[in-house]
Amino acid sequence: MDLISTYIIHLADNALILGHRNSEWTGHGPILEQDIAISNIALDLVGQARNFYQLAAAQLNELMPGENITEDDLAYLRDVNEFTNLILVEQSNGDWAKTILRQFYFSTYQGLLYNELLKSASSEIAGISEKSLKETRYHIKWSSEWVTRLGDGTEESHTRMLDAMQSLNPWIAEIFTPVDFEYEAASSGTGILPEILKGEWYRRVNSILDAATLPQLSSENQPMQILSGKNGVHSEHLGNLLAEMQFLQREYPGSSW
Repeated sequence: MDLISTYIIHLADNALILGHRNSEWTGHGPILEQDIAISNIALDLVGQARNFYQLAAAQLNELMPGENITEDDLAYLRDVNEFTNLILVEQSNGDWAKTILRQFYFSTYQGLLYNELLKSASSEIAGISEKSLKETRYHIKWSSEWVTRLGDGTEESHTRMLDAMQSLNPWIAEIFTPVDFEYEAASSGTGILPEILKGEWYRRVNSILDAATLPQLSSENQPMQILSGKNGVHSEHLGNLLAEMQFLQREYPGSSW
């Protein structure tokens, strides 16, 4: 598989895995309005994933005539070590605070990324990014408001946000650590190196954490990353997620509604 296609699949994998995680809240949200909100965000993310998977499949079919790869193949017929999503997005939902913080961290990054990809040498990537950016702006607004509400809320909600930070902060460094397919995408003008977003990401995130009376993040002295989702080395959470998400297609190959 060429590195540009892998880069596109990486964008899709991030959206699909977090979209699936959010969908696990459907029918279980703390209040009906927020149950609907996070379900809609899940749909937005799965829609973004589908657009990127379709683009990757088209490119792969050009490289490998006769394979007839589809978006479903990429979503449902790859094993854990073939997924390139960030470790952050595959983390379990935990409580509402952890889900909210995970969404806020990722959406802030995704918003900055899509804004840069508007300038991509690939008109298809630029087009998907433009459409997705409109949705992502809402995801940022929604999640940042919840971070502030919980962090600056009751003693319990504040404590839960601190616990969420302790659980999720170790996976931040991977976001900004480039791998081969990102170097290739940046070199071709198709994508960017995520490290160029690092300073602005920390500035925006810390602004919200300050309003939420939560500790500031520092880009210094980040823990060494043992796992690398971008390179297919994942936490135990992804295997469990894929077992559920891929069950129907693997049990009944070629099924369609």
